[in-house]
Amino acid sequence: ARKGILLSNIIEGGAQERGKRAGTENIPAIVGMAAALKDVLAHQKENAEKMTALRDSLIEGLLTIPHSKLNGDRTKRLPGNVNFCFEGIEGESLLLMLDMKGIAASSGSACTSGSLDPSHVLLAIGLPHEVAHGSLRLSLSEYNTQEEVDYVLEELPKIVTYLRNMSPVWDELEKGEKKHVI
Repeated sequence: ARKGILLSNIIEGGAQERGKRAGTENIPAIVGMAAALKDVLAHQKENAEKMTALRDSLIEGLLTIPHSKLNGDRTKRLPGNVNFCFEGIEGESLLLMLDMKGIAASSGSACTSGSLDPSHVLLAIGLPHEVAHGSLRLSLSEYNTQEEVDYVLEELPKIVTYLRNMSPVWDELEKGEKKHVI
């Protein structure tokens, strides 16, 4: 801090951190973090290749669902990131049904996970509100398996079909009363 600026103490009681934060640093956690970072760097290339293969398999399978859209570039994306929109359904219902099948997912970005609003990024790239509201974000790690991806590809199309069959919006789209966007 600049001289002359008075800062409040974060934790009172000791002289550590120039008297602004009392307490001893968590050495075991610091050493553990260093070991974890070392492990990540040692396996970074193989983990990225594995996640990319799983991601591409997931994308390929999800693109077979009619009126679905991959958000973002197919290859210029993080190895463990898949984001789709499904026309005619709401993301919240989709998440609840995926959860019932043991599949963890999100309907928006990690930074807005507490919000029911559609992603501002999806809206900014031109997706209509009702399509962006049916978005799904799946994240992969080096611990995921092809069997888990296959399970998602088995269950997700059934869930999308189920939700569309009870959706009045989907009914209007299928009858031609409204135009499909994707």
